[in-house]
Amino acid sequence: MKYLRASLLVAATLVLTPSLAISGDTPEYTIDNTVNTFDMKNTVKTKVGYQYWFADKKLADGKTLKLSVVGPGNATHAPHEHAEDEFFFILEGTAEFHLDGKTAEGGPMTSFYCPTGVKHGIRNIGDTELKYLVIKQYILD
Repeated sequence: MKYLRASLLVAATLVLTPSLAISGDTPEYTIDNTVNTFDMKNTVKTKVGYQYWFADKKLADGKTLKLSVVGPGNATHAPHEHAEDEFFFILEGTAEFHLDGKTAEGGPMTSFYCPTGVKHGIRNIGDTELKYLVIKQYILD
């Protein structure tokens, strides 16, 4: 069921993402480069857990989809701000969300929107791993 929820969210994200015109600088979209199944051997270790990139920013004009897994009591980094907005979507565990000096808690099937230029963060306040998706569009040079 856990993987079904993640698969449904990935599918919804891809369906709702506007289509891009295929041009000289844009990759050719094929079934091979648009379907990505989680594989633990392709994760990136962090100080507090690991990450898995479902969509690399080079594929779809800066749009990304990343799984972050954070151990109990940890955060990937302190609250921060940046030029891009992003969404977090909780798959498993309990998160504390930080937005502009305020906090809220959320569990599975909860989303958190972080607007451009506003200090935000997420922290695992549970006693199990926190697993969440990060949906973001990077500003490409």
